[in-house]
Amino acid sequence: MDGVIVDSEPLHERAFREVLDEIGFGRTHGIDFPAYYGKSDVVVWREFIARHRPPQPLEELLARKDEKFAALVKREERIFEGLPELLEKVARRYSLGLASGSRHPSINAVLALRDLRHLFRAIVSSEDVTHGKPAPDIFLRAAGLLGVEPTDCCVIEDSAAGVEAALAAGMTVIAITNSLPAAELARATKVVSTYEELQRWLF
Repeated sequence: MDGVIVDSEPLHERAFREVLDEIGFGRTHGIDFPAYYGKSDVVVWREFIARHRPPQPLEELLARKDEKFAALVKREERIFEGLPELLEKVARRYSLGLASGSRHPSINAVLALRDLRHLFRAIVSSEDVTHGKPAPDIFLRAAGLLGVEPTDCCVIEDSAAGVEAALAAGMTVIAITNSLPAAELARATKVVSTYEELQRWLF
């Protein structure tokens, strides 16, 4: 979802930074946000908590960031150009699942844009599995909900962690260079730079 359907990686970072500013760590958090692309908010906050020991508990930090992200998504609607139309076309030919490192509140905020939810037969969040990307759990759960074998699945990813998760699940993975350069996605089955190129591979 993030970095594939919606240009949300910058919005996630802004939401994190707003919370960090509010709790007094705006200049001292030490988080390298691109290093967490594809990984869950829980991973980010747990590592932050381990380093800085803030008074706020994990659940409060998660909820505050979710709220800020949802507001940003609703206000800016940063769906990639042509994506709703492409999803409609793909959904007519394939069973679509959404497997996201984001939490359900963030997924809900994105799928509320342009009524995207009805296109997906399965939706899996990082909250639904024990291990997030780069572990394969999230993609294997989505395949199970779709009722298809992992080897019959094709994952569309924008992050290195997501590419590794898809490969670990035994799936084909097409990486798109929306968030990272091609060199950092090179282990994918195929790397594309545009949705036109992606569409040619899918059809």
